[in-house]
Amino acid sequence: LMHLSLRPVDRSEFDLVSHIQVEPDQARYSGTVAQAFQENEDGVDFHAILDGSRALGFFKIDRLYHETYSFAQTDELGLRAFMIDREEQGKGYATAAVAALKTYLAAQYPERRAVVLTVNMQNLGAIRCYRRGGFHDTGGIHPHGIAGPQHILRMDLAQA
Repeated sequence: LMHLSLRPVDRSEFDLVSHIQVEPDQARYSGTVAQAFQENEDGVDFHAILDGSRALGFFKIDRLYHETYSFAQTDELGLRAFMIDREEQGKGYATAAVAALKTYLAAQYPERRAVVLTVNMQNLGAIRCYRRGGFHDTGGIHPHGIAGPQHILRMDLAQA
């Protein structure tokens, strides 16, 4: 039985999540945890996915997503660099973590109404996971992905 939880990760807490590694073919989509900490981007917050006290996933929330992507609104968050450690993949963690975002992000960012992401059109496993977790395909295409065209997915956050 998984005791999945999500929590913010401070810039000083690299050691909590530094062990998380995805498969090499996934890293071209998500990047690595080390890259995320090195980049130190404005408006970007780090979060961990935990089973008990053990971190097995990581993601970034971009509060300024709308400044980069014209399809995003000012009251929407961007989900980026979502990853589950390769040793823990295929166990349902990713879908459970995505499903948990609806209430977690609403609590962390009460002024925001939705979360948006782009996912490579060839990354079928990720698309399936995000949709199972509650995202819907907007029908929009973002043509400028690092590894090719991307679908634009969106999920409304829980209303208090």
